[in-house]
Amino acid sequence: MVSRTTTVLAFDLGAGSGRAVIGRLTKGNETGAERPLISVSEVHRFPNDPVQAGGRLHWDILRLLHEIKQGIRKAQLQYGTGSPIAEEVTVSLQADSTSIASIGIDSWAVDFGLLDKNGELLGNPYHYRDRHTDGMIEELGELLGRERIFAESGIQFLPFNTIYQLYALKKADSPLLKQAETLLMIPDLLIYFLTGEKVCEFTNASTTQLLHPVRKEWNAQTLKELGVPAELMLPPVQPGTVVGKLSPEVTDELDVPEIPVIAVGEHDTASAVAAVPAGGEPFAYLICGTWSLLGTEVSEPVLGPQALEWNFTNEGGVGGTYRLLRNIMGLWLLQESKRHWDNSGSSRSFEELVRLAEQAEPFRCLINPDDDMFLPPGDIPERIQAFCRQTGQYVPQTEGEIVRCIMESLALTYRRVLERTESLAGASYSGLHMVGGGINNKMLCQFTSNAIGRPVWAGPVEASAIGNVLVQLMALGEIANLQEGRAIVRNSFPIEEYEPKQSEEWRQAYVSFLKLVQ
Repeated sequence: MVSRTTTVLAFDLGAGSGRAVIGRLTKGNETGAERPLISVSEVHRFPNDPVQAGGRLHWDILRLLHEIKQGIRKAQLQYGTGSPIAEEVTVSLQADSTSIASIGIDSWAVDFGLLDKNGELLGNPYHYRDRHTDGMIEELGELLGRERIFAESGIQFLPFNTIYQLYALKKADSPLLKQAETLLMIPDLLIYFLTGEKVCEFTNASTTQLLHPVRKEWNAQTLKELGVPAELMLPPVQPGTVVGKLSPEVTDELDVPEIPVIAVGEHDTASAVAAVPAGGEPFAYLICGTWSLLGTEVSEPVLGPQALEWNFTNEGGVGGTYRLLRNIMGLWLLQESKRHWDNSGSSRSFEELVRLAEQAEPFRCLINPDDDMFLPPGDIPERIQAFCRQTGQYVPQTEGEIVRCIMESLALTYRRVLERTESLAGASYSGLHMVGGGINNKMLCQFTSNAIGRPVWAGPVEASAIGNVLVQLMALGEIANLQEGRAIVRNSFPIEEYEPKQSEEWRQAYVSFLKLVQ
């Protein structure tokens, strides 16, 4: 059997950087044995730094568009027709003159851009860490009621959710909202710039706290009560929808063909969960990066009072699924601490900081990573010291002590959320799948296994990009469904297993941790 390769281009945008990744599905080999495999390779990487302007924190959306265009150009030069490594692929959606079959974009959730009646962008989108939503979560809770908001969305209460951003604009009498005709989430906005087509993808739309979790329709009455026109919101489409092709303006600018663009699981967590290399049994996952997202995959949203009390979320997933999970502050605590230390003249690498943490005494102090004091940018080490001081604990002094405090506290948080996930889902998990860039932190992987008392299976690292690739290949008809895609991921990428250690010490630490967070 002759091997055949399908090539797609995935853009995976994170809160600190973005990347263009080529995904290649190869079927068949010279021996005639059919074993599909996926490979991924990065063709372009770029920073994604927020910009402070006029007292507000923004995303530099046009810079992101520029970098995406550079990624398309580089991918075409390396993998397009005429490239020495290009392979002929026949796919119904593929542009005739390129071996890149399609493009997909995933990103973080909740943020958006507003277009006017002429399709012009009204200002740079706000960054979710901007302070204009301060107090909105409490105010809307009183206005609408937390029970109603949760019943109509199934979404975790986070101060930066889209619902609070829109309400903040309305309260500020923002001219942006007055002139707006269409709201587009970040990936959809970038797709609009590339294709001229406006679309709203389901997984990202579900994070707004404005989409009904069962009907999968916008809560028009809620929008009306907020003073936000329901007409801003486009009807959601499912992952795998073909949006259109690169516009003539883009193809002329970049000298590339009219490559089709597909709406993937556009929330990066939805893409990451799609790439979790689980089998057919119920499984739990931890998407580990700037944010940690721990949960499971369910067929129907879990909307009971316990899910509300524990502040879980039911976000849309790929293949008609839901992601029952909880957002955890994640490695933001380490990243922002390192940024503060770098600005203060210390320039240790993440690897050096972890080595210092390994030398620090265990369990001297713990924090609640999800305390609101750790959300804004700033001096995270000083806030950790303040938390420890306020809770009558040892106050960490060195970089190693602070990093160890972060790592141990995150691992213990993961145990708490994992146990609550089991309770809500009515399931038991033999271990935890960890994916994403955070698995490069081997200390965190081992600590997580220690804390939960179960194996941790770490990999793949580029889960969001791989899930993006999977959905494109499903849309192209090259992969039948999510189950087949996950089987291919298991065969294609290495998985590192961690077994629990020091169980009694971690059990005692968990008892102390629960006293801090309850």
